[in-house]
Amino acid sequence: MAPLQQPDVRNKLLAGLSPEDFASLQSALRLEPMQLRQVLIPAHSAIEVIYFPEEGFVSITADGAHGRVEIGLVGREGVVGAGPTLLGDDRSPHTHFVQMAGHMLSIDAEVLRAAFERLPSLRRLIHRYIQAQHVQTAQTAFANARGTTPTRLARWLLMCHDRIDGDMVTVTHEFMSFMLGVERPGVTAALRSLETDGLVRKHRGRVEILDRDGLLDLAGDSYGGAEAEYARLIEGRPEPID
Repeated sequence: MAPLQQPDVRNKLLAGLSPEDFASLQSALRLEPMQLRQVLIPAHSAIEVIYFPEEGFVSITADGAHGRVEIGLVGREGVVGAGPTLLGDDRSPHTHFVQMAGHMLSIDAEVLRAAFERLPSLRRLIHRYIQAQHVQTAQTAFANARGTTPTRLARWLLMCHDRIDGDMVTVTHEFMSFMLGVERPGVTAALRSLETDGLVRKHRGRVEILDRDGLLDLAGDSYGGAEAEYARLIEGRPEPID
């Protein structure tokens, strides 16, 4: 197989590396499929591999006796598992699993850890991404505490929309229910409300985004803060990511 070339990479962190930093990782990166509901990092397990999504996205969930709730979402803008690795730990209390199938680039955690040690610019970039991810988690807490179910659903659909090509989000009512920590009838009612307002269209196992601006209005302050921080920290601009 021909070596992976940086112009062909879709992950925004890898694409944004200097050519020299990318070259230092190039031979260690492996292209792999991301299978729906594939667990990339189980809770409380040693992290041996780090993942850079290229297509599709990954949920980070807090799991308890009464189910799980999503606390983070990672797509091609980010990296899965690098936080504990860079911060001197080797595990996370949270589960990381594929919510939308696609493909990713993986690298052994030890290889990336060694690169962190010798490449200050790489270390700085991942530090900045970790900060952006912390802001996303805080924004999720704000949305869960202050938002209605339709508001929270609008925010979640916007976050999914940010991380896909096109307007079709592959997801079931059941999946949305446990991602938002809401009973299924509540999600069904909220989705019906969004459809009545012309914001989305329901399909079997999919939701089509029809009016992004309308979703933004509905989401209000629950969406945008984390996206603006990512744009500032990673892309060096004040606007949210596309």
